[in-house]
Amino acid sequence: MAKKSKLTLTHRPRRLRRQPTRRALVAETVLRVENLIAPLFVVEGKGRPEPIASMPGVNRFNVVDLVKECAELHALGVPAVALFPKLAAALKDATGTQALNKNTLILRAVRAVKKALPTLTVITDVALDPYTNHGHDGVLTPAQDDVDNDRTVEILCRMAVLQAAAGVDFVAPSDMMDGRVGAIRQALDAAGYTSTGILAYSAKYNSAYYGPFRDAVGSAKAAGTRLLSKATYQMNPANRREALSEVALDESEGADIVMVKPAGPYLDIIREVRNASKKPIAAYQVSGEYAQIHAAARLGWLDLVRCRDESLLAIKRAGADMILTYFAKDVAKALGK
Repeated sequence: MAKKSKLTLTHRPRRLRRQPTRRALVAETVLRVENLIAPLFVVEGKGRPEPIASMPGVNRFNVVDLVKECAELHALGVPAVALFPKLAAALKDATGTQALNKNTLILRAVRAVKKALPTLTVITDVALDPYTNHGHDGVLTPAQDDVDNDRTVEILCRMAVLQAAAGVDFVAPSDMMDGRVGAIRQALDAAGYTSTGILAYSAKYNSAYYGPFRDAVGSAKAAGTRLLSKATYQMNPANRREALSEVALDESEGADIVMVKPAGPYLDIIREVRNASKKPIAAYQVSGEYAQIHAAARLGWLDLVRCRDESLLAIKRAGADMILTYFAKDVAKALGK
């Protein structure tokens, strides 16, 4: 016989939390493997995968091993990968000319992945930071004090067409130049690539959380510091309304998917965009977010798996339809159990 309560309560929310099955029935947000995009790094050569010290468990792959990694992710149900190249320093220059080489590393990687895994969605970055010796996302002005917006956009359009020709499903301009989404859409359509989508980094903030990524692609080393300022083109972390303006501009210019980056520190922005936009929303759980969870877990301060899963669930709950995360493979394995 149940013990009679001294409290007279009509509403007892804990009734819905008493058992795992009840909690599952009323869960408002569900993270699925189909929501995940795996960012991957590719390098030249035939060597073993190169561990990235600031990103535990993340490697740079040669093209052959990249295809193998993509095959494993595909088998786990991860629907998409985002590819980023790391070029040798000798190939970098002030204008990022290797970005327009028809046989550059990223294009060879795309061709190899799409040949082996034609149904895997492949996304490529459209920005010059992996290709420039100064680490900026575009070419600099004659005074070398800022990025030349319009000249950069011209190069990005040519990059996007080359990537579409290699077989990518989405080009992803991450540079934050004004007008680049519309210009890229026009360039793709004019070249006959009307089916190639644009995943726009629409609200990309000038964040301190990008340091490990810059190590991964070598743009920090090119610039001589991971503290390179991109404040004249990436968004001010203080601004919320500006994100909605940027998203609206990218939508009007033809973006198929809009993105908020970083994700975890900008959950309010993801929710604002979700409320304002009918477009699919991507969020990028960036390298610094990933690294800090690992670092705290290694010190025994946090539970790695629980914090990993909670961080991704929070991003999904905020309104993201898809999440770029370096946890993609591990989470896919966990969800498949």
